[in-house]
Amino acid sequence: MTNDIIDSDGFRANVGIVLMRRDGAVFLGRRTGGKGWQFPQGGIREGERLEQALYRELREEIGLAQADVELVGSTARWLRYRLPPRYIRRDRQPLCIGQKQRWFLLRLAREPAAFDFTSTGEEPEFDGWRWAQFWEPAREVIYFKRKVYQSALVELAPAAFPAGQPALPAWWNTLTRGPADTAGTRSGGA
Repeated sequence: MTNDIIDSDGFRANVGIVLMRRDGAVFLGRRTGGKGWQFPQGGIREGERLEQALYRELREEIGLAQADVELVGSTARWLRYRLPPRYIRRDRQPLCIGQKQRWFLLRLAREPAAFDFTSTGEEPEFDGWRWAQFWEPAREVIYFKRKVYQSALVELAPAAFPAGQPALPAWWNTLTRGPADTAGTRSGGA
């Protein structure tokens, strides 16, 4: 987090990536060390535009270049979540209490078999990956990110499925437990 942007409220500016195949399935990465499943995401650095951060994170986390994907859509505003107290690193300044994220929907330009989804970062974010049905990541991600995942997926679904999105699963409204903050979703640049 050395050059990442943390706003005056303590939220780290971040991009989230929903990578989709042509059949509508989405990429999920298993966090290194078996720490759960999530979409690729990462901090925005000082002086970096949103799309620059998007393509840098795409390369670092799963080894894809801008030419490997098509930008289909993005969320219109920042989506925020607060970290549970045990995840806040109080020894770092400025203090980061959560993340504010802009989410991007990308579609693979070629069949997934053409990629190995290998991290190019110094510390790999993922040690495994799989494809999931579009709504499934909201159930797979750690509890304090669930509301943000639900909000991002709902907002991006019309762009992902212009002919009509899949129905929400029966478990959709039973997901949220624990703290998550999407209420303070002020818009604006990082």
